[in-house]
Amino acid sequence: MTPTAQANPYLRNQVLTAKPEQLRLMLFDGALRFLSQGRKGIEAKDFDVSYTNISKAQKIVLELSNSLNREVMPEVTERLTALYTYIYRLLIDASTKREIEPLDEAVKLLRYERETWALLIEKATSGDTAESGAA
Repeated sequence: MTPTAQANPYLRNQVLTAKPEQLRLMLFDGALRFLSQGRKGIEAKDFDVSYTNISKAQKIVLELSNSLNREVMPEVTERLTALYTYIYRLLIDASTKREIEPLDEAVKLLRYERETWALLIEKATSGDTAESGAA
Protein backbone atom coordinates (compact mmCIF):
# COMPACT_ATOMS: atom_id res chain seq x y z
CA MET A 1 0.00 0.00 0.00
CA THR A 2 1.32 3.44 -0.89
CA PRO A 3 2.11 5.99 1.84
CA THR A 4 -0.69 8.25 0.54
CA ALA A 5 -3.25 5.46 0.78
CA GLN A 6 -2.09 4.68 4.31
CA ALA A 7 -2.17 8.34 5.32
CA ASN A 8 -5.60 9.00 3.87
CA PRO A 9 -7.84 5.94 3.83
CA TYR A 10 -10.85 8.20 3.14
CA LEU A 11 -9.31 9.33 -0.16
CA ARG A 12 -8.46 5.75 -1.09
CA ASN A 13 -12.04 4.67 -0.44
CA GLN A 14 -13.40 7.66 -2.34
CA VAL A 15 -11.29 6.79 -5.40
CA LEU A 16 -12.16 3.08 -5.28
CA THR A 17 -15.91 3.73 -5.09
CA ALA A 18 -16.17 6.70 -7.48
CA LYS A 19 -17.89 6.52 -10.85
CA PRO A 20 -15.65 7.15 -13.89
CA GLU A 21 -17.05 10.64 -14.42
CA GLN A 22 -16.33 11.50 -10.78
CA LEU A 23 -12.78 10.18 -11.11
CA ARG A 24 -12.17 12.57 -13.99
CA LEU A 25 -13.48 15.44 -11.87
CA MET A 26 -11.10 14.35 -9.09
CA LEU A 27 -8.21 14.45 -11.59
CA PHE A 28 -9.04 18.05 -12.48
CA ASP A 29 -9.23 18.95 -8.78
CA GLY A 30 -5.90 17.27 -8.09
CA ALA A 31 -4.16 19.01 -10.98
CA LEU A 32 -5.48 22.40 -9.88
CA ARG A 33 -4.41 21.77 -6.28
CA PHE A 34 -0.87 20.75 -7.36
CA LEU A 35 -0.60 23.77 -9.63
CA SER A 36 -1.60 26.07 -6.79
CA GLN A 37 1.17 24.55 -4.67
CA GLY A 38 3.58 24.79 -7.62
CA ARG A 39 2.76 28.47 -8.02
CA LYS A 40 3.49 29.07 -4.34
CA GLY A 41 6.81 27.30 -4.81
CA ILE A 42 7.79 29.54 -7.72
CA GLU A 43 6.76 32.66 -5.79
CA ALA A 44 8.80 31.54 -2.77
CA LYS A 45 11.71 30.55 -5.03
CA ASP A 46 11.43 27.05 -3.59
CA PHE A 47 12.02 25.31 -6.88
CA ASP A 48 11.97 21.79 -5.42
CA VAL A 49 8.37 22.38 -4.31
CA SER A 50 7.39 23.95 -7.63
CA TYR A 51 9.02 21.17 -9.66
CA THR A 52 7.47 18.38 -7.59
CA ASN A 53 3.95 19.80 -7.76
CA ILE A 54 4.05 20.86 -11.40
CA SER A 55 5.36 17.37 -12.27
CA LYS A 56 2.40 15.81 -10.47
CA ALA A 57 0.04 18.05 -12.44
CA GLN A 58 1.80 17.06 -15.68
CA LYS A 59 1.16 13.40 -14.90
CA ILE A 60 -2.51 14.14 -14.32
CA VAL A 61 -2.78 16.04 -17.61
CA LEU A 62 -1.25 13.05 -19.38
CA GLU A 63 -3.80 10.78 -17.69
CA LEU A 64 -6.64 13.09 -18.75
CA SER A 65 -5.41 12.88 -22.34
CA ASN A 66 -4.70 9.14 -22.34
CA SER A 67 -8.07 8.28 -20.83
CA LEU A 68 -10.07 9.85 -23.66
CA ASN A 69 -12.16 7.37 -25.63
CA ARG A 70 -11.05 8.11 -29.17
CA GLU A 71 -13.72 5.85 -30.67
CA VAL A 72 -16.57 8.06 -29.46
CA MET A 73 -16.71 11.45 -31.17
CA PRO A 74 -13.15 11.35 -32.58
CA GLU A 75 -13.26 15.03 -33.63
CA VAL A 76 -13.93 16.12 -30.04
CA THR A 77 -11.29 13.84 -28.56
CA GLU A 78 -8.79 15.10 -31.14
CA ARG A 79 -9.41 18.67 -30.00
CA LEU A 80 -9.19 17.71 -26.34
CA THR A 81 -5.94 15.86 -26.98
CA ALA A 82 -4.54 19.00 -28.61
CA LEU A 83 -5.69 21.08 -25.65
CA TYR A 84 -4.09 18.73 -23.12
CA THR A 85 -0.87 18.72 -25.16
CA TYR A 86 -0.87 22.52 -25.07
CA ILE A 87 -1.48 22.55 -21.31
CA TYR A 88 1.32 20.02 -20.83
CA ARG A 89 3.71 22.27 -22.79
CA LEU A 90 2.67 25.25 -20.68
CA LEU A 91 3.54 23.27 -17.56
CA ILE A 92 6.94 22.35 -18.98
CA ASP A 93 7.59 26.03 -19.69
CA ALA A 94 6.45 27.05 -16.21
CA SER A 95 8.67 24.46 -14.58
CA THR A 96 11.82 24.94 -16.66
CA LYS A 97 11.64 28.73 -16.91
CA ARG A 98 10.27 29.09 -13.36
CA GLU A 99 7.60 31.46 -14.61
CA ILE A 100 4.10 32.00 -13.31
CA GLU A 101 2.47 33.21 -16.57
CA PRO A 102 2.36 29.84 -18.36
CA LEU A 103 1.26 28.22 -15.11
CA ASP A 104 -1.61 30.67 -14.75
CA GLU A 105 -2.71 30.04 -18.33
CA ALA A 106 -2.70 26.27 -17.70
CA VAL A 107 -4.75 26.78 -14.53
CA LYS A 108 -7.26 28.93 -16.40
CA LEU A 109 -7.72 26.25 -19.07
CA LEU A 110 -7.98 23.41 -16.55
CA ARG A 111 -10.54 25.33 -14.50
CA TYR A 112 -12.63 25.85 -17.61
CA GLU A 113 -12.38 22.15 -18.46
CA ARG A 114 -13.31 21.22 -14.90
CA GLU A 115 -16.36 23.50 -14.93
CA THR A 116 -17.43 22.10 -18.30
CA TRP A 117 -17.05 18.53 -17.05
CA ALA A 118 -19.00 19.30 -13.87
CA LEU A 119 -21.83 20.79 -15.95
CA LEU A 120 -21.89 17.71 -18.17
CA ILE A 121 -22.13 15.46 -15.12
CA GLU A 122 -24.93 17.62 -13.70
CA LYS A 123 -26.82 17.56 -16.99
CA ALA A 124 -26.42 13.79 -17.35
CA THR A 125 -27.51 13.25 -13.76
CA SER A 126 -30.57 15.47 -14.11
CA GLY A 127 -31.41 13.70 -17.37
CA ASP A 128 -31.23 10.32 -15.60
CA THR A 129 -33.50 11.63 -12.85
CA ALA A 130 -36.03 12.99 -15.36
CA GLU A 131 -36.07 9.68 -17.23
CA SER A 132 -36.59 7.63 -14.07
CA GLY A 133 -39.39 9.97 -12.98
CA ALA A 134 -41.13 9.57 -16.32
CA ALA A 135 -41.00 5.77 -16.06
